[in-house]
Amino acid sequence: MKKTLFLLLALCLGLAASAQTKWYEGYEMGLGGKILPTRNPYHRIDTLDYAFVGHEKNLVICSGGLTLHFKTNSRNIRLDPEYGYIYPGRTTNQLAVMGFDIYIRQGKDWLWAGAAVQKPGREDRPVSIVSDMDGTEHECLIYLPMYSELRSLKVGLDEGSTMIPCGPTSKHSVVFHGSSFTMAVSASRAGMGYPMQFGRYTGLNVLGLGMSGNCKLQPAFAQALADAKFDALVLDTFSNPTVEQIKERLFPFIETIQAAHPGKPLIFQRTIYRENRNFNTKVDAIEAERIQVSDSLMAIACKRYKDVYYIYPNATTKDHQSSVDGTHPGDYGYYVWEQSIEKKILRILKKYKIVK
Repeated sequence: MKKTLFLLLALCLGLAASAQTKWYEGYEMGLGGKILPTRNPYHRIDTLDYAFVGHEKNLVICSGGLTLHFKTNSRNIRLDPEYGYIYPGRTTNQLAVMGFDIYIRQGKDWLWAGAAVQKPGREDRPVSIVSDMDGTEHECLIYLPMYSELRSLKVGLDEGSTMIPCGPTSKHSVVFHGSSFTMAVSASRAGMGYPMQFGRYTGLNVLGLGMSGNCKLQPAFAQALADAKFDALVLDTFSNPTVEQIKERLFPFIETIQAAHPGKPLIFQRTIYRENRNFNTKVDAIEAERIQVSDSLMAIACKRYKDVYYIYPNATTKDHQSSVDGTHPGDYGYYVWEQSIEKKILRILKKYKIVK
C-alpha cells in the first residue's frame, strides 16, 4: 500500500513539474548562424541543393556554429533534442559532439552559464542547461551541438515566463569556412571554437561552416558560398587539401565566390603548426610542402585579385602543450588562435566599414 502511494505521489509530482514548463521549438527562439535557408532549420546547408559527396553530406547537416539567441526571465532552461546523424569520433567528448553550451550577457560581455548533454541510455529525458536563476530578464546565447544533426529541439522555460527571440548580434555577418579546426574538433564545448570566440569578443554575427577533414576548396562549397549572404569571408582552406588540390582549385574557388560577391573581403588563413610534426619526419615534410605551396600561391592571389588577403594564425603555445591529439588544439589552443587573428581581421574589416 505504501509503495503504491509513493508511486502515485511521484507520478503526480512528475506531472506537476511537466505542467510547469512551457516548451518551444528551438527555431522559434532566434535561430542564428545560418548561412543558407534549409528545409530542416537545424541543417547548415541543404544537401539537395549542391553536389556534395560522401561525408560532406553528413557534415553540412550538423548544427555546429548555429545558435539560439533570446531573452527570458525564466529561472530554468531545459532542452529536449531529437538527433539524426551523430559523429562517433575519438578526440572530441560527447558534451561538444551532441551537447549544448549556453552564455548569458553580462554588460557588454558574454559569460558562460552552463553546458548539458543527455546521458547514455537516457536520451528520452530532457536535460537542464541552467537552473535556479534570479528571475530577472537575461539575454541568452545557446550553441547547438558541434558534430550532430538535430531533427528537433524543444526548449523548456518556466510556465508564465517571457520568451523574446533576438536577431543577430550585429548587422554585419562574417562567414568562417574551414576544416575540423574551424568546426572546433577536440574542443570541450560547442562554443569554444575560434570562430565562436571571435563572435563573442567582437560582437559580429558569425556564420560557421567547419567541414571536418573535408574542406578542400571543392566547387560545391564555392557555389554554396557564392549563394550565401555575408559581408566578409574568413577561410581555413589549406588544412585539408593536398598540394595538387590546392594548385588545381584555389584560383577557380576565388573566382567563383568573387563573381557573386564583388568588393567583399576574402581572408585566407595559413594552416596552423601541427604538433605531430615534432618528431615525425614524414608528416613534417608533408606539412612543410603544403605551407610552402599555399604561401606561394596566395602571394600570387593577393596580387591578382582585389579584396583577397592572407593572414597567419597561431594556436601553438610556447610550451607546445595546446594540442589535444597532435593535430587539433584544445580550448586554450583555440583561444590562442582567436587572439592571433582578431586584430588582423578587424584591421581588414575596417577598410570595408564593417567595423569602426
